[in-house]
This record gives sequence, structure tokens and C-alpha cells, in this order.
Amino acid sequence: MVDLGDIVVKDLIKVYKTGKSEVIALRGLDCTISGGRILAIMGPSGCGKTTLLNIIGGLDRPTAGSVNIDGVNLVDLSDADLVKHRRQRVGIVFQFFNLVPTLTARENIELPMRLAGRNSDEMTSRSAMLLKLVDMEPRGAHRPDEMSGGEQQRIGIATALANDPPIILADEPTGELDTATGQQILHLFQKLRDEYKKTIVIVTHDQRIGQIADTVMTIVDGRITSTMTGAEFHEKATILASQSVPSPS
Repeated sequence: MVDLGDIVVKDLIKVYKTGKSEVIALRGLDCTISGGRILAIMGPSGCGKTTLLNIIGGLDRPTAGSVNIDGVNLVDLSDADLVKHRRQRVGIVFQFFNLVPTLTARENIELPMRLAGRNSDEMTSRSAMLLKLVDMEPRGAHRPDEMSGGEQQRIGIATALANDPPIILADEPTGELDTATGQQILHLFQKLRDEYKKTIVIVTHDQRIGQIADTVMTIVDGRITSTMTGAEFHEKATILASQSVPSPS
């Protein structure tokens, strides 16, 4: 099987039960994400964005429906196979970086490889390559508390890439970063798509991500309410921005 990173979601339903009450997070959601593209998922807090991301990543299971990645339905996988899916086929980038505080940048990057059974030479070679890719070579021996937020997020992305997964899932990756640093992270995602052909799914409130995405999908109350290309999103954002600028007196 070739890992293209194609994702097909069909009739996805997720219901959370707490006591006698139910919360419907996803309501029959359908979407297709082509390999080697960036999908931005937007919508208000609590609309189901992160739930969808977690199901694609194998961190959660749907109540009904299917998630096919390169022809493999995650619903049919055992818990053990879902662990393999998370280790081998997806890399996850978190808003709050999620680095092990006692490990150096290089050791954080090598940790997923160690869990996957890579040998020492492989880990050393790939961690060096990834540090270079995210422009963090001089910081390999530093721990998270010795790095800025932007530097930690770069290491977080390198860690997500450790086992060379075809799919990168990112949950609010610029949410804790200043504007300039966030822009650097966006450029890195573009590079991963254009040069490394990664499929990238980003949950975000950051309008700039919509403008670099191939597709922008909006979810409200567990349903997709709109889907547009990145170019269409950029045009819409430009029009809205121009309308908000007061005319000269």
C-alpha cells in the first residue's frame, strides 16, 4: 500500500454521553481530503473541529460512519492497530507544543522513533535532518524551557515528522504564537506540502491559515456549513477587510 495521505470521511457521527445526557459533536459529516494538500478547518469553539481531528488521528472512535485513509477504514482497526496508525501514519502538532520538559529538542524528536523501534543510527541521522528542516540545528541540545514559543512549536512539528508520516494533524498550531512567529510556522507548513507532499489538516481560528490552504472547511454544530478553495477564502477575506476600512472623511 502506498501512503498518499488520502482521507475520506463518510457519514461521521460522534456522540458523547455523560450520565443521562448526550452531546452530539459530529452530525453525519462527509469530506474528502486529497493527499499532499492543506485543509483548514474553521468554526466556533465546540463545533466539532477537534473531535474530527482526533478521530482522523486515531485518538478517538466515531459513534457511526467511516474514516478511510488510503483505503483503510480506521473503524475496523483494533486498538493495537490504531496505536500503529498513530505512530506510523499521522503526526500530531499541538497548540501547547506537548514536548517532554526534561528532554532536549533532539531527544524529543527521537522519542517517537524510539517507540517505533528505530535503531540508534537511524534516530541520530533523522533527528539531525529534521532539526535542519525546521531551522533549529543550533538548539538541538536545549530543553523546552530554554526555547521561545516559536522554537518549541518548530520542535513540535519536527517531532510530528519523526516517523515520516504521510499525514500531519495540527490543532491551533499558531494559537500561542505572536504574528511574526506564526507566519514562520505557516511557511513551514507550506514547505511540508510543496516539497514533501504531506497531507496537512489544521484546526484553526487563524485567518492566515485559510489563505495558504488548498481547501477551507467551516463546521458549525457538527455539520459542514461551507467548503471553499484557499483562493476563494482569500478573496472573501480581502473583500471583508476592505468593507471594514472606514472611508476617508
